[in-house]
Amino acid sequence: MGGDEKMPREGGIEWRGAVPVSNRFDDPYFSLAGGLAETRHVFLAGNDLPQRLRPGFHVAETGFGTGLNLLALAQVAQVPVRFTSFEAFPLAVEELARAHAAFPELAELSAQLRAGWGAARLQVGQVTAEVILGDARDTLPAWQGRADAWFLDGFSPARNPELWSDALLAEIGRHTAPGGSFATYTAAGHVRRALDAAGFEVMRSPGFAGKRHMSRGILR
Repeated sequence: MGGDEKMPREGGIEWRGAVPVSNRFDDPYFSLAGGLAETRHVFLAGNDLPQRLRPGFHVAETGFGTGLNLLALAQVAQVPVRFTSFEAFPLAVEELARAHAAFPELAELSAQLRAGWGAARLQVGQVTAEVILGDARDTLPAWQGRADAWFLDGFSPARNPELWSDALLAEIGRHTAPGGSFATYTAAGHVRRALDAAGFEVMRSPGFAGKRHMSRGILR
């Protein structure tokens, strides 16, 4: 995610059925085996959500993508919560609509997301969301917030190493509230070591759809 690179224009993604695939990173935006099920397994269950949700609970995310994680959170949130996502290459609203069509059970929430797309704040169900545009290596260190739970959902570390660097993961630790958590689909050793160095007690859990492991953790 180079800071000097322009936002993608038409042709920035291709489609495999209902799944958008980034040409920039040659990686799908969500699992070909079931994006919503993966989000629930990795990011919700991995952070012990919705059990931990309380008014004002703050979820943060690296990689907004199609907004599927926000939609899944909004589906289970019964109290007002906050959501902040860091995204360098936002999709057009037409691309969001095509991706969201794969999840008819989220249709009402996804319509709310698209209606607010481009605004400073989005209201999706009980979730008040902000999408911070730009290179996370610049925008995350400058962020004044701290999250109670992190969804680490950039493209794979092998294809998008900038979002998984030691320095950025250290910023994740610095921007986590006491007792806060993270979850991610990757179990890459260098990511786990960097999160440990950032202050998390890192655990491996069974991954989604036959993937052996994912990672989750609690700030020490």
